[in-house]
Amino acid sequence: MSIILRQGSEGEAVKRLQRLLRSALIPPRAIDVDGGFGPDTDAAVRSFQRQCALKVDGIVGPQTWGRLGQLSSKVPSNSDNVAAPNGPTPGSTAANTSGGANAGSGAQRRHWMEIARLELGVSEQSVGNSHNARIVEYHATTTLAARTDEVAWCASFVNWVVEEGGYKGRGSARARDWLTWGRGVDNPEFGAVTVIQAKAGGLDQATGSSSGFHVAFYVSSTEASLRLLGGNQSDQVKYSNFLLRGYTVRGYRMPA
Repeated sequence: MSIILRQGSEGEAVKRLQRLLRSALIPPRAIDVDGGFGPDTDAAVRSFQRQCALKVDGIVGPQTWGRLGQLSSKVPSNSDNVAAPNGPTPGSTAANTSGGANAGSGAQRRHWMEIARLELGVSEQSVGNSHNARIVEYHATTTLAARTDEVAWCASFVNWVVEEGGYKGRGSARARDWLTWGRGVDNPEFGAVTVIQAKAGGLDQATGSSSGFHVAFYVSSTEASLRLLGGNQSDQVKYSNFLLRGYTVRGYRMPA
């Protein structure tokens, strides 16, 4: 069951809501991502509800989450770390980091993965000539500094997350350049920067990459697939499963 948020709620799900509102509102609006559902967030929710012809009540329930793109596993549940108004804070969940035979350990130590997770749902704009300001922020941390969300942004997302986590990034918007970042590891670890390459030539539809290279964060794996958390995966920040019959792993990297 999806969590219900309203003014007074606090926690990580509120931060996720605030991230999503930043990219979903037309025109985009600057919203503080502080985890507190205050008057500004309430006003943003009501604006979004009006925009989508939903009931305008400032309450974020299943319909509002649905229009924000928070479907299936991405809908915050009551096991997320959320405090209801005047209520207790439930325990946290690792549901989105599980799955696969080789799921990484040490999730609590990979704090950059929490930073990446809070970006879930950030997506390219699809209305007119507008561009998601959040994706432009990712680009701004690289030497390319692209000003649109139509430029491939998987490497920019990884660079932004790494730098937000307190590490020096690669500074490059090219996925393959991350093969020289940090230190290489033979066995994938949870949170490892992972570079893959599509075996088929031409544009890779899953990642928008013309070179076939893609970079994201390792979550788990099976003998047949990799589960990665990354940007520009179907034009958004999301968890995706990449079948190894279609991709070659070029390297796993961890901070030096």
